Amino acid sequence: MKKIFLAIALTLATLQISAQLNVQMHYDFGHTIYGGELSNRPNWTATIENFKADKWGSTYFFVDGNFADNTMASAYAEFSRELRFWKAPLAVHLEYNGGVAGTGSYNDAYLAGVAWNWASADFTKTFSIQALYRYLARQTIGTKHSWQLTTVWGITFAKGLCTFSGYADLSHDNSVNGALVFGSEPQFWFNLAALKGVDDDCKLSLGTEVELSNNLVWPTDGMNNRFYAIPTLAAKWTF
Repeated sequence: MKKIFLAIALTLATLQISAQLNVQMHYDFGHTIYGGELSNRPNWTATIENFKADKWGSTYFFVDGNFADNTMASAYAEFSRELRFWKAPLAVHLEYNGGVAGTGSYNDAYLAGVAWNWASADFTKTFSIQALYRYLARQTIGTKHSWQLTTVWGITFAKGLCTFSGYADLSHDNSVNGALVFGSEPQFWFNLAALKGVDDDCKLSLGTEVELSNNLVWPTDGMNNRFYAIPTLAAKWTF
């Protein structure tokens, strides 16, 4: 865990801070809705997220730290880089997913493929769709080679007051029922700076995230072979 904290600190220390960097805190209602079935699920998740575009493409990452019983239970991160040296909307997409938990490490995933990206002129609406080859380095049941389709979206409306954003992943894994894994985390935020009388420097947003998953979440007893819908109550500060 110390290595993870050090990596986060070094990343932030070397990062050129921009409006795309944010820190989130989520309270998870998995215990409330599903009871003992998800008793091993942490109550709190802290997220660091950043997106930055440059003349060669863009870089994106997020790091989740999951907390339970006054300690960090697990950490998970995704890092991606898109390369585009041309005017066409297609970009080369490279990605790594992985992390650690108290019982061991996550199944490291390496992904590569193409992405089609779109944004409105004022960047209040963005959309991306990605078609990726996926290699699971530690997979012991089923195949290490698979595919993944990803969509990412963001919409800010009501004069900047509301933001609806999130992603959805569909991937192949022949070790689960139906051989398909689905995960999505739509978020809805109220951006307080847009309210009359609130200082523009108040970058606090309040909202929620709903984790929608099938064949992805592991219950306390059993396999990751069912659907879950788990909401959170969240706060976000954008830098």
